Parts: sequence; C-alpha cells; structure tokens
Amino acid sequence: MALLDGKVAVITGAGRGIGREEALLMAKHGCKIVVNDLGGHFDGTGQSRSPAEDVVKEIRAAGGEAVANFESVTDFKAAKRIIECAVDNFGKLSIVVNNAGILRDRMVFNMNEEDWDAVVGVHLKGSFNVARHACAYWREQHKGGNVLNGRLINTSSDSGILGNAGQSNYGAAKAAVAAMAVIIDREMQRYGVTANAIAPVARTRLTVDATPQTAAGMPTAKAGEWDAFTPAHVAPLVAWLSSDDAKEVHGEVFRVGMGTVWLMRGWHSVGKVAKKGSMWDPAELGGKLKEELGKGATAKENMGQVMAGNV
Repeated sequence: MALLDGKVAVITGAGRGIGREEALLMAKHGCKIVVNDLGGHFDGTGQSRSPAEDVVKEIRAAGGEAVANFESVTDFKAAKRIIECAVDNFGKLSIVVNNAGILRDRMVFNMNEEDWDAVVGVHLKGSFNVARHACAYWREQHKGGNVLNGRLINTSSDSGILGNAGQSNYGAAKAAVAAMAVIIDREMQRYGVTANAIAPVARTRLTVDATPQTAAGMPTAKAGEWDAFTPAHVAPLVAWLSSDDAKEVHGEVFRVGMGTVWLMRGWHSVGKVAKKGSMWDPAELGGKLKEELGKGATAKENMGQVMAGNV
C-alpha cells in the first residue's frame, strides 16, 4: 500500500516549482490531487491555465488521478470553491498544502501599498482563505462521524523565520503563516487534524526570476551532478507530513531543502535579566541587557549561511 493511498489533496500554486514537485510525488504515492494554480507571473500579474493543466497531464500519464483548478486563493469565496473542487471530483478532502506565492521586493521606504497588499494577499490571506474552508469542512465531517484526519501544511520561508532585507511584505507574511499553522493545529487537534509549516530552501521562479541575488547562491547543477537546490528535495517531507504516519506531528515548523530537514523553533526565551523588589533604571537595564547579548545567546544564522550549508 502506498503512503497516501485513499487521500485527496489540494495543493495551491502547484503548476510550477515546489508545488509541482509536491503534486507529482504525492500522486506517485497514491494521492488524488487538485492542482490549483492561477498561472500568473512571479509578481502575481497575468493568468494562464497551462501550468496547472500540464501538471495534471504529467500525473495522469504516470497513472495517477488529478484535476486542474484555476481559482485565486486571494478570493474568500473562490477558496471555498477550491475545497469543493476536491470533494466534487474525489468525494472528500484529506490534505491542504498552501504553497501559492508571489514576490514584489522593495526596501520598506520604497514599498507602495499595492506591493504590500498583493504579496500579503496571496501568502497570508490566501493561506487563511483555503485553510479556513478546509478546516470548516473537516470539523463538519468529524462532528458527523466521518473522521478524515486532515493535514494542513503551510509554506513559510527563511525570509520570515530569519529575516531578509527587501522583503518586509513577503517575510512578514511568511512569518505569519508559520504562526498560523501552530495556532490552527491547537484549534483543530480535537478534530483529528494536524497543521505544520515548512520553510523551503530551493531554486524556484521566486529565486531565479525575482531575486537574482538569492539565485546566485543556488547554482544550477551540471548534467549528472547532484542538484542541491532542486525543489524536488522539498516534496518528500510534505508527502510524509500529509500521511497518517505523521499523526503525532503537531504545530511544527521545518526548514527543508538540499537533502536536509531542520526542526525549527520560533520565539522562545534564550536569556533573561530580572530585578525583584524594585523598578529597573533604564540605563542599568540597558547595561545588563548588553551583557546578556554579549554572551552570544541570541546569535542567529542568516540565509546565506543556510544556502552555503554552514548551519
């Protein structure tokens, strides 16, 4: 029996890159796939049916089952239709992978409202829209005695976890979708659902076309060489998190890529200064905090170190 036999997944942004690799691998392991992709450019402009349709053809040619869906995740009502597409075509929904994304990079002092709203609209609102309708469906089914053991995987980024200049819109949204997964997991555990997040390290349109400075650190492998940055390295973790085998994995965030998976931890105490019985004097407090910072307890990795394999 294949890992995902009997499962039905909605994968957003599945026409290219990471989403495409997730769809292909999960279909190979027996999952029926709704390949959702608006087919736009990396900045969210334009639209084409070809990316989603091409992935569906690949899945079917390999003996799998898939349908294409072209709805925009930014539209609340359209997101509900994405969920209904799975149920209408395959009888149920087991898995949601929120992968759709765009980039419009600017330094904060140059960013306009449209660039902020567009990026946050796809990554954060889009992830909420799809998750909200999926969770309502899973809750309703569970209350009716049909336990589907739903799986939600949100796609975060090191830009949100570590921070990256020029991406205050994208990074803020990606930090938020990681937090969203943690929170949704706590809300949905009683209904047999798990929610987790991934932060991929991979070469995609968002690194090659939109962020050439990042792409420079993700060179394309020569023919026959091991490709560290292929998005195919992301798919095995998503496939496993989607399975019944991962039922005890709750509210986690994983960085994944280059053949490696890191278990990440978010905001947590790494040091403290305390004063009992009286108020801090600001200068005294500052001096104590500088001592604590000087211990290196808050040293952080950066995205360059990750891509260089130094973390």
